Amino acid sequence: MNLTRSDDDRALIARVEGREAEALATLYDRHSARLMGLCQRILGDTGEAEEVLQEVFLWVWRSASKFDASRGSVLAWLLVGTRSRAIDRVRTRRPGARAGLRSVETVPDTASGEDIEADSASRQWESQCRSAIAELPEDQRRALELAYFDGLTHQEISERTGTPLGTVKTRVRLGLMKLRDRIQPYTQRRPTDA
Repeated sequence: MNLTRSDDDRALIARVEGREAEALATLYDRHSARLMGLCQRILGDTGEAEEVLQEVFLWVWRSASKFDASRGSVLAWLLVGTRSRAIDRVRTRRPGARAGLRSVETVPDTASGEDIEADSASRQWESQCRSAIAELPEDQRRALELAYFDGLTHQEISERTGTPLGTVKTRVRLGLMKLRDRIQPYTQRRPTDA
């Protein structure tokens, strides 16, 4: 039986839950480059990004039992956990201490290199996501960048951009709806669970 990379990741999470350090090391080898890229994108600082990455894998070790496959893939779970921790780190900084952030287009393409076929599929998925983001109107794309990569609330986006709060909320909502519509055909191609 051929396991997909997603199935394989779920098996690794189950082994991590059983306290197998080797399974955690395999997850780290497979996904750390991508997670590190996300941390660096949000934090703009390699040292802080490395610290957050370490926190993420400690969280995985402690919280593997909380992974719910019905809510998404292991990679999606790791990305959400990484994003949350990186944004928490940004929010604890003193005002004015934030490092400069780059645009979405400069997020590095990174992959583990373990499985060429899965790596290719992952890069294709990332390309689809980047294309969908690039197709958004500038105001919606910028609102989403500020919310998801800078970790700003709607109110903070309103203050930073001088845009009415209701307009910010609308831009974020419309941007997310457009992204969902553009990406949904690709998410439905996932193999069904056996």
